[in-house]
Amino acid sequence: MSAGGRTASVVEPPATRGRPHSSADRLPDGRVVERDVKASASLPSPVCTLTLAWQVFEDAPVAVAANRDESLERESVPPGVYREEPRIVAPRDVEAGGTWIGYNERRVFAGITNRWGTPELAGERSRGLLVADALEASSAREAAAIVDAETESREYDGFYLVVADERDAVCLQWNGVLERTEFEPGVHVVVNAAVDDDVRLPSDRTEIAREQADNARRVRAELAPDRGEGVDGWLERAGGVLGDHEYGVCVHGDGYGTRSSSLIALGERSRYAFAPGPPCETAYEPVDPERNREGHI
Repeated sequence: MSAGGRTASVVEPPATRGRPHSSADRLPDGRVVERDVKASASLPSPVCTLTLAWQVFEDAPVAVAANRDESLERESVPPGVYREEPRIVAPRDVEAGGTWIGYNERRVFAGITNRWGTPELAGERSRGLLVADALEASSAREAAAIVDAETESREYDGFYLVVADERDAVCLQWNGVLERTEFEPGVHVVVNAAVDDDVRLPSDRTEIAREQADNARRVRAELAPDRGEGVDGWLERAGGVLGDHEYGVCVHGDGYGTRSSSLIALGERSRYAFAPGPPCETAYEPVDPERNREGHI
């Protein structure tokens, strides 16, 4: 069941998505990711990918398709009631207690990705707890103000944090200084090195970041809404793109990779479908917020 108590469709992973991996590359930070030898020589980038369709669909002003990439050993609890007041629906990171994506009863969305190329920051507090703070807001504007106040008083590791509701959509960018991008209506893609066409290439992983930004552009182009397309059709198509290795956003590495994927629509009938594994091989199932109060994935 969805958060609104209605049944959402289950998106199956197409058999054509799961392409074989038979060789590996080592990233500058020492992680190893496998590569499809039949693909180009490009390296898949370990990165969270957040795609937002804002004010595109009349019945769902906020629609999100996102992959979470993380250590395979880091545990999390599937989406459920994260907090009762206000009612927040989100997965939970077991290690730090925060979340990386979710929404509240006021239809405010928040989601975060790491930001590459940031200076040495103290990281005094988990970024996932900052997402949870933002989800206490009654509007996206208030959520942005919460993030602004928090970064004034405490230091976090670098991030891109998207907050959105039916009226506003903002990407807050932190690397020791807080910047903000006000989104126009349309489809937007945020990754570790870029917000749409605003690309920030870190000196220690320039080529990987450039490829990641190129992948994000291709995802954005592919997910431009088709004429007459509704939010359900768009989300199903977005789930396919997030699991298609041709787009480089479904990651399979040694001890690291795409751990889960989320499809969220907020509007008159809000719904959430969640894949508790890489979407190339894991079906999206409708989220019942009451069910997943315990249990790790």
